[in-house]
Amino acid sequence: MLEASAVTAEGRISPQDLGIWKDEHVHNLSRIAAFVKQNGASPAIQLAHAGRKASMRRPWDFPQGAVPESEGGWSRVVSPSPIPFGAGYLTPSTISVHEIDIVIEAFADAARRALKAGFEIIELHAAHGYLIHQFLSPLSNHRKDDFGGSFENRTRLVRYIATTLREVWPKSLPLLIRLSSTDWTEGGWDLEQTKKLSVELHALGVDMVDCSSGGNVSGATIPVGPGYQVPFAEAVKKVGVPTIAVGMITDPIQANEIIENGKADLVMLARELLRDPYWPLHAAKALGVDVDWPVQYARAKN
Repeated sequence: MLEASAVTAEGRISPQDLGIWKDEHVHNLSRIAAFVKQNGASPAIQLAHAGRKASMRRPWDFPQGAVPESEGGWSRVVSPSPIPFGAGYLTPSTISVHEIDIVIEAFADAARRALKAGFEIIELHAAHGYLIHQFLSPLSNHRKDDFGGSFENRTRLVRYIATTLREVWPKSLPLLIRLSSTDWTEGGWDLEQTKKLSVELHALGVDMVDCSSGGNVSGATIPVGPGYQVPFAEAVKKVGVPTIAVGMITDPIQANEIIENGKADLVMLARELLRDPYWPLHAAKALGVDVDWPVQYARAKN
């Protein structure tokens, strides 16, 4: 799974982010997809729009904060309401209904480009405090129109995008969505709303829900620990929607237990694969499964 790839230039988290907002991006992305296929895996890409969390410096840059236009940033970011995420972030402009229509089409165009580039899975990023999550949460969405207020209105954007993506993305290829299952803050987006939305999105053709959490409230207290987000995937799975578990899953036995006990249908790894790119080979050995190693490394298999 490629990282969050912006569907518009202004939807990047930072100026250096990967993008898929123009046709010129297809050629180099296709090289990545082809390489993944050549090595026996299915290439996937995450489609995203940062909303009010856009035009920010990368986590390892100093000083932190918004990137000025003189350094490649942009002065206008959008959100359902003019509420900044936190200190150092830009105050967003209220996105208009016309601009919402443009964003929906941008996601559709990005999916078309992903297909042309050879990707076989797309994941709609609706978590971690980015634009779609900003619409979902009452803490960041104070609108009075058809995109704010009630659960139906706050979820309207993600339902529109999911419907449009399913129209342009082949039914034979998976469409995933990443949701933050809770804001970890009273009065915010929560697990009950996540379960209800997941059922609705599944009916619209979303195949699986990637159950993460947080990211929309600066300073929220999150009880981080091994497998701390697995209960979200388990809860959504119980309402009949296939799920993906994420979040501090680092051990093969731990990952296998999640699947064997029906807590989720898939496990996704990120940081653990950064720490150890050969984790799948070590996991296979730990679980007693024989898998092919790269021929160059075969002598190290046993």
